[in-house]
Amino acid sequence: MPRANLDVVVYGATSFVGKILCRYLLQQFGVNQSLRWAIAGRSQDKLSALRAELGKPAAKLKLLLADAADEGALSAMCAQTRVVVSTVGPYALFGEPLVKVCAQSGTDYCDLTGETQWIRRMLDRHEATAKASGARIVHCCGFDSIPSDLGVHFLQQQARARFGAPCVAVKMRVRTLRGGFSGGTVGSLMNAVKEAAGDPAVRKLMGNPYALCPPEQGAQVRQPNVSFAAYDEDFHSWMAPFVMAAINTRVVQRSNALAGAERIPGFLYDEATLTGAGLRGRATALALAGGLGGFMLASALPPTRWALQRFVLPAAGEGPSPSAQDNGRFDLRFFGRTATGKTLRCKVTGDRDPGYGSTAKMLGQAAACLALDIGKQDRAGGFWTPATIFGERLIERLRAHSGLEFQLLD
Repeated sequence: MPRANLDVVVYGATSFVGKILCRYLLQQFGVNQSLRWAIAGRSQDKLSALRAELGKPAAKLKLLLADAADEGALSAMCAQTRVVVSTVGPYALFGEPLVKVCAQSGTDYCDLTGETQWIRRMLDRHEATAKASGARIVHCCGFDSIPSDLGVHFLQQQARARFGAPCVAVKMRVRTLRGGFSGGTVGSLMNAVKEAAGDPAVRKLMGNPYALCPPEQGAQVRQPNVSFAAYDEDFHSWMAPFVMAAINTRVVQRSNALAGAERIPGFLYDEATLTGAGLRGRATALALAGGLGGFMLASALPPTRWALQRFVLPAAGEGPSPSAQDNGRFDLRFFGRTATGKTLRCKVTGDRDPGYGSTAKMLGQAAACLALDIGKQDRAGGFWTPATIFGERLIERLRAHSGLEFQLLD
């Protein structure tokens, strides 16, 4: 096979998050310099408009045409690059042909999906092909689930260095989360809820904390799950369910399952949102838990789901303003306990809104890391998680170029 003339192709470049990603890549890498990249999608007019919007520095940015359902066009696109980074969601509706073509052609791939049921289908249908071709497929390279997955990885590295042993139980608690939702994110969430409401097998899968683990390393121990307001003694705070826990916990458990000699049998992991101490913290936790429960119920019923999408939630292509992205941030706290009772804390913070400003930077650096830092000899083909394929190399990139910090607290 001839050597690809591009390092990265951004597929779905004209989507809401795709545009943010392209601005970030241009700022970080220019065009045809340290990273050779191009933009791709189904509309020549929209791609040309995006290139013009990016300004003079993007004048030589290459445009590639490929419809999400056209495997021939996707194959031609993949033949020109080492890595495809996809922002085309909902992935359960539009994402499989590209994953299939990448797996067949040996082209590396990453995305920002948080759709557990779709990832499981991709594993079942295409993992064997990816292993044979050498394609490295890496889902969940945005806010879901890089901070959670790499946060646990960072904590475990610190625990091994300090105690000579890993933590057998880890909690992630959201201390600060400021940001908004786009129509694409809402569309993915609504489609997942719709699938679960209409198919008992999907509901069972999405309720399984080991849903993304290899079948031979499935259910081991009952996992903790914060499903309503509760008090956390380790953080001295009330807490409420965290909506992203449904995907993050599954990714973290898959990372543990793929860790080889470092795999921790019976590893426990859960996530929640901190709401503070005292009566006020309890009231906030109850309100958040009730609100999230009501929203999920409304999303599961066709009439109220339609009303939410029509009158309340952002439409496709809409999302937080640039100002809101710049003013957003997140602060995640991790608490780990070893088998002998020793404890360790760390935090992961980001300087932009989690879903877009920070996600674009995480996704961009993940694609660059996959193209430039992780050779085929370093990691074989297959479906990897951010922690198991990137590890310290991506943490270094995120610290240096993406406004993320990984910090040990005690």
